[in-house]
Amino acid sequence: MSQKPAIPKGTRDFLPVEVEKRTYIFDTIKNVFRKFGFAPIETPSFELSTTLMGKYGEEGDRLIFRILNSGDKMKNADIEALQQENLPRFANSLAEKALRYDLTVPFARFVVQHQNDLSFPFKRYQIQPVWRADRPQHGRYQEFYQCDADVVGSDSLLYETEFVLIFDEVLSALKIPSFTVKINNRKILSGIAEISGQQDKLIDITVAIDKLDKIGEEKVMEELLGKGVSQQAVDIIKPLFELKGSNRECLDKMRSFLQNSEIGLKGIEELEYVLEKVNSIGLKNAIIEFDVTLARGLNYYTGAIFEVKANNVKMGSICGGGRYDDLTGLFGMKGMSGVGISFGADRIYDVLNELDLFPKETEQGLTLMFVNFGEKEEEYCFKAVHELREAGIDCELYPTASKTQKQMKYANDRKVVYAALVGENELEKGIITLKHMESGQQEEITLEALVQKLK
Repeated sequence: MSQKPAIPKGTRDFLPVEVEKRTYIFDTIKNVFRKFGFAPIETPSFELSTTLMGKYGEEGDRLIFRILNSGDKMKNADIEALQQENLPRFANSLAEKALRYDLTVPFARFVVQHQNDLSFPFKRYQIQPVWRADRPQHGRYQEFYQCDADVVGSDSLLYETEFVLIFDEVLSALKIPSFTVKINNRKILSGIAEISGQQDKLIDITVAIDKLDKIGEEKVMEELLGKGVSQQAVDIIKPLFELKGSNRECLDKMRSFLQNSEIGLKGIEELEYVLEKVNSIGLKNAIIEFDVTLARGLNYYTGAIFEVKANNVKMGSICGGGRYDDLTGLFGMKGMSGVGISFGADRIYDVLNELDLFPKETEQGLTLMFVNFGEKEEEYCFKAVHELREAGIDCELYPTASKTQKQMKYANDRKVVYAALVGENELEKGIITLKHMESGQQEEITLEALVQKLK
């Protein structure tokens, strides 16, 4: 009995029209990245496990896909670690490589490894797939593309400002009508931990707060207490979840709350700079909003953090990012500040589909198809197709002189824009009957004029 074909959960096949739509997203993002001065790089789909592990926090590490060692390397499995129930060490001995979890940590590795070949500040963009062993659900996949832009080698807050403008530029170009850029600063979160007397619980606090919109306030409180955050500290933190008002009003309230925290006040100062710069330029469509509960659970963020959501759509964040002052230090290169953002292309695709925002051209198939009426006509059409292709026009000749109805059905299935009909009458006149498939309108045209029309 033959096996029923299937793919792993959390992955997808893409039909031609879907690939066209995705290409439209990638090209739009890429064009804006280039406009802002970013250069492209690529890194391998898998890295050494030691490169990735320990960079994303405990929860992130659990979502990394390990690649099982092959051949004789399997003999190096640390059986002693297994007997001692040291499962992380045992897993490391079985899997020396892992699929990349994101593009940021591999980029940090790239910068350190190629530092002598780069000019700093170094601005790069990267559009490649990543993998996470997450539970598949709507808008969440185990294999998906990230579209990243990062700057390393400068601590200037101008780059944070530019990234807000990039969010606005890209999503406006994609015609998303309403979206919110949420912004916070990890220094503010550090200040909250300091004021509540829980500096040593900063990671636990940020990981829990980051789940606020997913599990609700009550569950976040439970998680904080479960992680050992004191009830007194929880009582101090809880009112911040209800912070309301304009960006200016919320920042003023937080300045008062953090008045005894130097690092917290530094975070307020940095946020004010970014917001003032953005406001001086103005945004096309984005709403920018200070959100003190925005935490982004990744451990490597140290300054500004971003998250973007499409309004009026049931979807998680479609973009994110932040500053990571010491990420390259993990690979032995100290003092290399960086900041970056990522567009979730797959979620953006779902948003554009839901709102019916893809341009009609992305659903257009082949530009021109010649109908095949027989041997003599085929000879002429074959040469015509070659001439059209030489002019850069995508076209094809139906391979056999099948019934016209069958050929036209094929053209419809392929979403062909024009059908070219060359029968005996057309051959005698030296013309082509051109049919617009959607409207049904026909015209007689010479090959030379057809080239100019479609070119």
